[in-house]
Amino acid sequence: MSTRTFRITVRGVFHGLDDDQRAALLADAPAHDVLRAAFTPEGHLSYDIAARSAFTFRFVETGEEEEDILEATGRAEEAARLWLTERGYGYRNLRSTAEDLSQAPLGKRQRREAARRHA
Repeated sequence: MSTRTFRITVRGVFHGLDDDQRAALLADAPAHDVLRAAFTPEGHLSYDIAARSAFTFRFVETGEEEEDILEATGRAEEAARLWLTERGYGYRNLRSTAEDLSQAPLGKRQRREAARRHA
């Protein structure tokens, strides 16, 4: 069996932040800039609290079976909830999407490389 890679995105909106929480998020904003966004095992948070209250966590996980994506998505959602709750940040509209990279269509460059290998 081969290992599958899953990319999981958990999105939501900060809700009910007080002035101190907003100030803390603004102070940490450079580390959470969308330009630094990456899919990581521990989850990478990005937001631009100065522009809007939305946030995105990006996780990467692996599994053996196609069905493992459901458990991976559940773990990612729980990790996002835990991070927010531990810091006392209110949130709402938490939703997630997941992609099994083994099922993703090849891009133009990947198709060219595959054709070269099989030629």
